[in-house]
Amino acid sequence: MKWTDTQRIAEELYDLHGDSVDPKTVRFTQLRDLIMALPEFDDDPARCGERILEAVQQAWIDEAE
Repeated sequence: MKWTDTQRIAEELYDLHGDSVDPKTVRFTQLRDLIMALPEFDDDPARCGERILEAVQQAWIDEAE
């Protein structure tokens, strides 16, 4: 997975952390760490930015609802 795979990342985060992390209150630093810890994630950490994290967070919120 790459940073641009926002929907897939959101689905994985929901599957792994749906019961323990609220996507509405997660800090971007924590979200970045959660994404980089995903088993299939293999992108350069330097390519991550606020816009990507916002998109992932919104997709995760949508997935949770």
